[in-house]
Amino acid sequence: MITFTEAQLVAWLSPILWPFLRVLAVFTVAPVFSMRAIPMRVKVGLAFLVALCAQAVLTNQPVISVNGREALGAVAQQVTVGLAIGFAVRLVFSAVELAGELIGLQMGLNFASFFDPASNAQVSAVARFFGHMATLLFVVINGHLMVLMAVVKSFDSFPADGSFLQALGQMHLHELGASLFSSALWIALPMIALLTFVNLTLGIISRVAPQMNIYAVGFPVTLTVGLLGIAATLPMLEQPVLTLMQQAMDIFAAPR
Repeated sequence: MITFTEAQLVAWLSPILWPFLRVLAVFTVAPVFSMRAIPMRVKVGLAFLVALCAQAVLTNQPVISVNGREALGAVAQQVTVGLAIGFAVRLVFSAVELAGELIGLQMGLNFASFFDPASNAQVSAVARFFGHMATLLFVVINGHLMVLMAVVKSFDSFPADGSFLQALGQMHLHELGASLFSSALWIALPMIALLTFVNLTLGIISRVAPQMNIYAVGFPVTLTVGLLGIAATLPMLEQPVLTLMQQAMDIFAAPR
């Protein structure tokens, strides 16, 4: 009769359980992975598959008993690190959407807003368009693979030892949050400069020809120039998104 001891079961279960919880936490928050169109069973199955395939590189991981006191700290650590990875990716998308908000403000399209169920807030049409473009770029530049690689490499920086408070102190997520506004401004800077020039030109025209109704002429001109500017600068969006993704993933993949 074949029998198994508790130590053997823990040794088999522990290397898969903790990566599974961390990957599942990422799938709960990270864009694209957390889409409501993806069934929860698919997310759980994919998280287990990733955890199982990662066993080839996740060596020398500590074995933590699921019945001990250390298990509660280990669960909190895996959920914290996984949510932090997903939140870092979400910040990249937020930077692009904030750039769209700035561009829409300059174009005068911020009044064209609607309720976004993904963020539970009012989002302008230009910001949502940039968000969709960021999602497409995320898939094109293999951002989903970068996220999975960051999850696997995060076990080198944050091993499953239950010290989730120490993991929070080592992440420095505030640095990534600080770069959110500067990155959004750099993405929107060409369009801001273009539309500022258009507004200055319309101001000069209104002074030269006061009889012209600048409010009736200005909005169509600003809107047309803004749409043409978005079409011209959209191909340059790939490099900022790739740089922001690399910066976000380096927080968890870099050895500490």
